[in-house]
Amino acid sequence: MGQVNAQMETIPATQNEDTFLKGVKDCIPTLLGYLSIGFAAGVVEKTAGLSIMEVVLISLILYAGSAQFIAAGMIAVNSSATAIIITVFFVNLRHILLSAALSPYFRHLSPLKNMLLGSLLTDETFGVAINKAAEKKAISERWMHGLNLTAWLNWAVANMAGAYFGNWISNPEKYGLDFALPAMFIGLLVLSMISRKKIVLDIIVAVFAIMIAVGVSMIFSSSLGVILAAVIASTLGMVIEKWK
Repeated sequence: MGQVNAQMETIPATQNEDTFLKGVKDCIPTLLGYLSIGFAAGVVEKTAGLSIMEVVLISLILYAGSAQFIAAGMIAVNSSATAIIITVFFVNLRHILLSAALSPYFRHLSPLKNMLLGSLLTDETFGVAINKAAEKKAISERWMHGLNLTAWLNWAVANMAGAYFGNWISNPEKYGLDFALPAMFIGLLVLSMISRKKIVLDIIVAVFAIMIAVGVSMIFSSSLGVILAAVIASTLGMVIEKWK
């Protein structure tokens, strides 16, 4: 009996507490954002000429809010498939940074399991996961699957609902649906800054990110500007934080 208790004590607390269902529950606060943004995406995609089945497929396979909004806009103006694929690729390059930030918590897993976790990672699930890591210094694989799958399925349902009701909404911009995604990101950013309690550092990083993004966008593409701004500004913030 004593040996069993000793073995139980060696198991990390997160492995006992952070189950699949706990991941589902921890995803619930973000679902309102998923439902509203997903609905808006479905409406925009439907008005761009996609069928309900195509909207469902793009939400399940592409599964990227910003990329779906951009793809819908490019489809609406009859852009080539090559242009759409390249644009979506560059827009989604930020997921490399998100995955890299979480990778230390899953190094014990096989490459296949890491791919399964990373393929469903979004800005929102990353935010929830990184906060979990900050609290417990560990992330359970089962918990992460619960978080990711809940978000993924709700996103698909929201897109489908938007596509269905999009039949009666001919002008999404009239209702501000095209601004739904940036609004959500702004909200997530503000909440993250408040929880970190490092307002001065965050403002410095934000200012540099804006300057880099605008400067690069004037010379090259806006997608490249966003990527370079994220990499350079975040690196600068890390250096300042370590130096202090």
